[in-house]
Parts: sequence; structure tokens; C-alpha cells
Amino acid sequence: MRANHRAIESYGQVKVSTGVSKANSVELIQMLFDGLIESMSAAKGHILHKNLEDKGKSIARASRIVLGLQGALDFEKGGDLAKNLNELYDYVTRRLLHVNAHNDLEALEEIHGLMMEIRSAWETVPALIPRAPQAGMTVN
Repeated sequence: MRANHRAIESYGQVKVSTGVSKANSVELIQMLFDGLIESMSAAKGHILHKNLEDKGKSIARASRIVLGLQGALDFEKGGDLAKNLNELYDYVTRRLLHVNAHNDLEALEEIHGLMMEIRSAWETVPALIPRAPQAGMTVN
């Protein structure tokens, strides 16, 4: 539940919708990735249009989301996967700082691609989780 709370706080920085309160932890992580990808896409547009103030805001938003994703990691249950994701999120944070300082579109495209791959992987997670029986149904 603690991971859900951290995810909700981070998503609150993005766009709070009515679905957040009903979302499970997988859906919250997916929403965080959606917000992260959206923020990086916005930053690219701002760099291309030389809108440096909004670029900085988009990158700051992306950085907050990465910190939220990182804070939601469960190292006890996640083992090596959580450790590897933690290192990836550290790398993404460093690259976002670099992008902000240098308007480096190539670096932004690199981390955008990485985060798109991770987001795609999260799409398969619900199929891996056993469904709980619905209320009123019995399991034989």
C-alpha cells in the first residue's frame, strides 16, 4: 500500500483523474509511465520551439515522475529486477538533467525509447496476475 501512496503522490503532479482512486498498483505505475512519456514528448517540442521555460517545467515534471517510480520499488519482493530498475531510473534522472542543461534531443530520444520499452512491458503485467474471484462467485 505504501508503494501505491507514493505512486498516487507522484501522479498527482501529472494529471489527477477520477480513475486514479480506483486504480490498482499496476494501473498507477502505467499512469506514471504515461505521464513520464508525455512530459518527455512535451520537452522535445519545447526544445524544438526554443521555449526553454516550458522545457524546464516538462523536464522537472518528468524527473518527479521518475523519482515516484523509483520510490515505488519494492527491493524485498523485487530482488534483482528492482535493483536494475533503480539503476535505470538513476540513469534516466541523470540524462534528464543533461537534457535540461544542454537541450540534447538525442539524449532525450534515448531515454524516451527506454521508458517506452518499460511501459510496454507493464502492459503485459495484468495478464500475469491471477484474478481474484468476483463478489458472489465461488471458486471450485
